[in-house]
Amino acid sequence: METIQKKAEEGITSELALVQAAKKGDLEAFSELVRRYDRNVFRIAQHITHNEEDAQDVVQDAFLKAYQNLEQFQGNSKFYTWLVRIAVNEALMRLRKRRNDRTVSLDEDVETEDGSIPREVADWSPNPEQLYGTSELGDILKKTIQGLSPGFRTVFVLRDVEGLSTEETAEMLNLSVPAVKSRLLRARLQLRERLSRYFKNKKGGDGQQ
Repeated sequence: METIQKKAEEGITSELALVQAAKKGDLEAFSELVRRYDRNVFRIAQHITHNEEDAQDVVQDAFLKAYQNLEQFQGNSKFYTWLVRIAVNEALMRLRKRRNDRTVSLDEDVETEDGSIPREVADWSPNPEQLYGTSELGDILKKTIQGLSPGFRTVFVLRDVEGLSTEETAEMLNLSVPAVKSRLLRARLQLRERLSRYFKNKKGGDGQQ
C-alpha cells in the first residue's frame, strides 16, 4: 500500500483527500497537512503576537483544535483557510490574556468615514514588500505594524504581508469584504504616517534636505 507521503510526491493526494483520510483516523495524512502549513501558520501567528514562544504555542494549539474538530470541517472552504481562522483566534486569545486589551476582538466596530480616507493610501510607497526587502526597513515596518490595533494588524498581515486576496482574508476572519477593505485602508494610513515620520527624521539626522 502506497504511503501518503509517496502519493503526495506523485501529486495524487489533494488537500481534501488528506483531510478525508485524517477524518478516518489516518495520522500520517494529518501529519502531511501539518508539514504543508505549519510554517505559514507560525509566520502569521508571530506577526500577530510578536512573540516566538506564543507563536509556537498557537501553532500547536491550532493544529490540535483542527484535529479534534475535523468532523466540523465541511469542505466548503479550503482546509488552510479554516486552519488560519483557528490560528488567528488562538493568537488573539493569547493577546487578550497577555494584555487584557479589549481592542483585540475582530468583532470590533469597523464603521468609518470612508469618504475621508484618501483612496491613494492603497497605493502608498514604499509598499510592504519593498520594505521587507531590506533588513533595516523590514525591522522598522515590523515595529510599526506592532503599533497597530490587533484587528487592523491581522487584516494587514494576511492581506499585504502574506499576499492573500481581500476575499480570502474576509473568509479567514469571518468578516465582510467591505470591513476588510476599511480596516486595510486605515492600517495602511496609520503605517504610512508613521513611516513618513521615520523617513523624515532619518533625513534630518543625515543632514539631507
